Amino acid sequence: MTEHDSIHERGRALEEEYFRKKNRELIEKMRLEASRDEARRSMGSQIGLNDPEMLEQLQRLGFTADTVSLLPLVPVVQMAWVDGNVTDAERSALFKIARTRGIAEGSAAYHQLSAWLADRPAPAVFEGATRLIRAMLDAPASDATTISPDDLVAYSETIAAASGGLLGINKISSEERALLASLAAQLGKRAK
Repeated sequence: MTEHDSIHERGRALEEEYFRKKNRELIEKMRLEASRDEARRSMGSQIGLNDPEMLEQLQRLGFTADTVSLLPLVPVVQMAWVDGNVTDAERSALFKIARTRGIAEGSAAYHQLSAWLADRPAPAVFEGATRLIRAMLDAPASDATTISPDDLVAYSETIAAASGGLLGINKISSEERALLASLAAQLGKRAK
């Protein structure tokens, strides 16, 4: 075998390795995208949405199939943060609401809710989630997504009243009232 042949074989081996590597990367990319698609479909079936763009927005906001059940509670979390901190009474009331919505202690959704109550979510999470909730409410109802604008506003009112007022007076602050009115308008319900 000549030196030229061994160089040629070495070059061909490097080329074949390069294409094997590229094929592995492409397969992994396709596998990852398929996994994302499956996660989007799972989220969509849980909340009654099937618009791919909206489901992609959910993923960009950080929701997963394990945490999408929290979507309707985002405005309630926003209400808890309206005055800049979350009180023990608000935290307790929010976890009680979460349990009634089927969020089990120790679940991924429970841990995400805990994280949101410890560190305020970015404004984009509140804004994006409210738009997605409106779309969810407008979608044909399914058993898994039975929630109404009235429920969401009532949950928010519960949180607003949880720590407010002295001797039952002014339980809901002006900031909380403004947020309630905004949420009610965005969700299609009149605040009390």
